[in-house]
Amino acid sequence: MQKHKKITLKNGLRIITIPQPANVATTVLVLVETGSKYETKNISGVAHFLEHMCFKGTEKRPSARIIAGELDGLGASYNAFTSHEYTGYYAKVENHKNALALDLIADLYLNPIFDQGEIETEKGVVIEELHMYADMPHRKIYDQFMHLLYGDQPAGWDIGGNEKLLRTLKRKDFLDFREKHYLPKATTLIIAGGFDEKKILAQAKKLFALMPAGVKGKKLAVKESQVKPALSIHKKDSDQTHIRLGVRAFSMFDKDQYALEVLSDILGGGMSSRLFHKVREELGAAYYVRAEADLYTDHGYLAASVGVEHSKLKPVLEVILAEFTRLKDELVSKDELIRAKSHLSGNVLLGLETSDSLAVYYGTQEILKRKSATPEELLKKINAVTAKQIQAVAQKIFIPKNLNLAMIGPITDPKPFKEILAKFK
Repeated sequence: MQKHKKITLKNGLRIITIPQPANVATTVLVLVETGSKYETKNISGVAHFLEHMCFKGTEKRPSARIIAGELDGLGASYNAFTSHEYTGYYAKVENHKNALALDLIADLYLNPIFDQGEIETEKGVVIEELHMYADMPHRKIYDQFMHLLYGDQPAGWDIGGNEKLLRTLKRKDFLDFREKHYLPKATTLIIAGGFDEKKILAQAKKLFALMPAGVKGKKLAVKESQVKPALSIHKKDSDQTHIRLGVRAFSMFDKDQYALEVLSDILGGGMSSRLFHKVREELGAAYYVRAEADLYTDHGYLAASVGVEHSKLKPVLEVILAEFTRLKDELVSKDELIRAKSHLSGNVLLGLETSDSLAVYYGTQEILKRKSATPEELLKKINAVTAKQIQAVAQKIFIPKNLNLAMIGPITDPKPFKEILAKFK
C-alpha cells in the first residue's frame, strides 16, 4: 500500500499526500470538520446548502456555469458531499491536469461569493433533493432511524434540513456559518494519485497558506436517552415495507469498535451472512438485507436494514431479533469468524484501488480522529478480534431498552410490532 505523508501549515491547515506513481489520475479533496451536527435549529440544513453554494460562483469564477464548464472541460469527475460531521469537495482528473483541478477546488472552497439571487434559486434545488429522498424509502429510512434514536437534536435532524427552514435562509446565515467552521485548523487537503509531489505541494501551500484563522465553532454533545424499546412508523403506500432495526452502541474511539465491525459483518455483511441467509435464502422475503455499524465521534449504533414483503414482515423482525440473541448467547464459530475477517479485509483493500477512495480513506480519519491508520494497521486490528470479544460486545449492546425500529410502508396498526419488540430479552 502506498505511503502517505502529512504536513501542517503555519495556519494549522493539514495537507496529506498519497503518491501512486503508476496511477493515471489524481484526486484533489478538501475536507472540513463541519456538517449538520454543527448547526442550530434555526439554520438546520445550512451546512449542506453551503456546500451547494460553493459551486455557484467565486470571486475569480463568478458563476456556476463557469465553474462547471472548467471542470467539465478538464474531463473531471467532481462533486461535493455533506455528512453529520464533515463536508468535502473533490475533483479527479488526468495527472497532467491536476494543477488546474487543485486551483479550481481551492477557489470554490476559499472564495465563494454567496450571491443572494443564486441562494434563492438554489433553494428550489435543495428542496427538490429532499423530495427525491422522501420518494426513496430505502434511503429515507436512514434519516427516520436517526431521528428515532436522537430526536430533536442535531444528530437526529435530516442533513438536508427541512423545507420550511431552508426557505428562510439568507446570505448572512452562510457567511456566519462559514466564518465559524471553514477555518484552516479544521481543514485538510488530500492529494492522491500520480502527481509530482514537489510541484503540487508548492502550489497547495501558496493557495492555502493565507487562509484566515478564527475561533472554531463547536458541535453540541449528543444526548443519549432511552428507557424502553422505541418504534417509528411512517405510513406510505409502497410495494415493500422498509425497516431498520438496531441498537445504540458507542463512538468510533471505543476500544470495541473493531469487534463491532466484525460482528456486523457476521450479522449482515455479505451474501454468506446470517441475515442474508435467513431472510433472503430461507424466507425469500427480501431482495436487500444488510447490517452495519455506524460510528461517529461521540455516539454510534448498529442496525439491520431490509426491504420486506408485507406478509413476511413479522417473521423477518423475529429472525433479526433471534440473531441478536444468538450473538449474545453463543460464541461465533471459528469458520464464521475467519470468513467475516476475510470479507472485511477484502472490502478494505479492494475499496482502496483508486485515488479518490484513498483520499477519502485517509482524509476522513484525519478530520475525525486527527490521525490516520494505514490499511495494514486497520486490518491488523480487525484480525485480532476474538469470538469472546464479539460476544462481549453483543451482550453490551443488545439489551431490550436499546431497541429501535423504524418502518416505512402501508402499516396501520403499530401494536403487533410493539409486542415483537417487547418479547426481546
